[in-house]
Amino acid sequence: MSQSHASRVRRGGASRNRYGFRIRYGGAAALTAVALLLAGCSSDGNSSGQPDADPSAKSTRAGADAPPLEPLPAKVPEDLRPYYDQKLSWRSCGLAEFECATLRVPLDYDKPADDLKDAAGTVGLAVTRTKPQGGGEPKGGSLQINPGGPGGSAIEYVQQSAALAYPPEVREHYSLVGMDPRGVGRSEPIECLSDKQMDAYTRVDQTPDDAKETDALTAAYDKFATGCEKRTGKLLGHVSTVEAARDMDVLRAVLGDKKLNYVGASYGTYLGATYAGLFPERSGRLVLDGAMDPSLSARRVNREQTAGFETAFKAFARDCVTMSDCPLGKDGVRQAGKNLSALFTKIDSKPLKTDDPSRSLTESLATTGVIRAMYDEGSWPALREALTAAKKGDGAQLLALSDDYYERGPDGSYSNIMFANPAVNCLDLPPAFADAAAARKAVPSFEKASPVFGRGFAWAALNCGEWPVDATGGPHRIAAKGADPIVVVGTTRDPATPYRWAQGLAGQLSPARLVTYKGDGHTAYLRGSDCVDSAVNAYLVQGKPPKNGTTCG
Repeated sequence: MSQSHASRVRRGGASRNRYGFRIRYGGAAALTAVALLLAGCSSDGNSSGQPDADPSAKSTRAGADAPPLEPLPAKVPEDLRPYYDQKLSWRSCGLAEFECATLRVPLDYDKPADDLKDAAGTVGLAVTRTKPQGGGEPKGGSLQINPGGPGGSAIEYVQQSAALAYPPEVREHYSLVGMDPRGVGRSEPIECLSDKQMDAYTRVDQTPDDAKETDALTAAYDKFATGCEKRTGKLLGHVSTVEAARDMDVLRAVLGDKKLNYVGASYGTYLGATYAGLFPERSGRLVLDGAMDPSLSARRVNREQTAGFETAFKAFARDCVTMSDCPLGKDGVRQAGKNLSALFTKIDSKPLKTDDPSRSLTESLATTGVIRAMYDEGSWPALREALTAAKKGDGAQLLALSDDYYERGPDGSYSNIMFANPAVNCLDLPPAFADAAAARKAVPSFEKASPVFGRGFAWAALNCGEWPVDATGGPHRIAAKGADPIVVVGTTRDPATPYRWAQGLAGQLSPARLVTYKGDGHTAYLRGSDCVDSAVNAYLVQGKPPKNGTTCG
């Protein structure tokens, strides 16, 4: 996948979904980070052909011929036994109810180091969990949680959000566990650029108008990739989703769980489904919310995600044009899209001033700010205000939304998610485009998927073309035969993980139970639907899977 706005999960603040993370399954840097889409039609009614689709309908996908993901042997290989038999040294950390430890896993599962103390041949993974209450282990054992990304910190999410947001019955039944995947957060994080270099990278024109701007964009991708290679070293070639799933199995065993119980959001669904495909006999109660479809190529993922954001924008526009102060006018959804595109073009010609004299709002940053607000309908009022201010020449509010998307702090520092995101995606799938000519040729199909965002998303999908490490994965189907029921949750107007992806994943997983939420925003669990929450909680706590095809309004 590409550096994309879509598949990253973000966290925090007004700009976060209830998982706390922004979600994109693609790359990491600025609109430079955009991209995962769907070839859909664009009309004022059903923008991508997906939001109001029949939840029970089978999804016919281009990934139908993708090869299957083969399970690993059920018996743990002898050369991995030291990792599975290790004992964690827990210590108090963060708030009083948490404890932390470091799990050692092989850098390369094909050539595992014999000595767990071998720093060059192993990776240290940071783990947190809620402390067992009442002197005993919880009845359900551990519930591993991943908020998405790739690149989202599970430790941050568990300690700052899950321990409070998850319902009491779930928190009492399980010890909530978060492990930052390899290369992420506190687990030997991927590094690529300095903060100042990231500021420059996020400003690069994502919609090049001529050869000079095209060369500047490809040079930015090359500099980013080269920085990752120089600053990260061998780990850059060992941060794939398959390796992260194998790490989860080591943690499962070390925690003493016979089966993995798990909740994954956005990219976390790809990680959880991969686990189920590799270890079906050890898969327990898995909930995959905001599902991804592993059978799709990077180009198709990016294009389908483009259409997903068009769907979300049209939902926003339908709401906006009913208001007297809508900054995009009152002449309908189609005209609202044209007005937004015109604003982007104006900003491209003359960036807007902001509260920071050293940082003007460029077209790429403005687009990223709008993309940020598409993840959660709760951000729509803030977006209306930001667009109103931008029309008056003030780009501060759109810049704030963009900074939140990139997880840029008030001090100018960036979180590791912007580096881990493309590192994982570029290993998991071959690049969508090998060169600028291929990206340029694809622009019309992306613009068909989204007149508003298509051009930028097409160019953003070029990021993995410059990656220094060849992809180790490819499109595949996951059956997970023999696993316990797997709950797949899809939201009909989800921008980052289009609903048809949930249909596609559920159609592959033999034990899947599809739950559909008819609504807006990214993911559905704990976002206000009692129907969705009840279905998920009943499965996690009581082991009662929902009926396949359950639909929540």
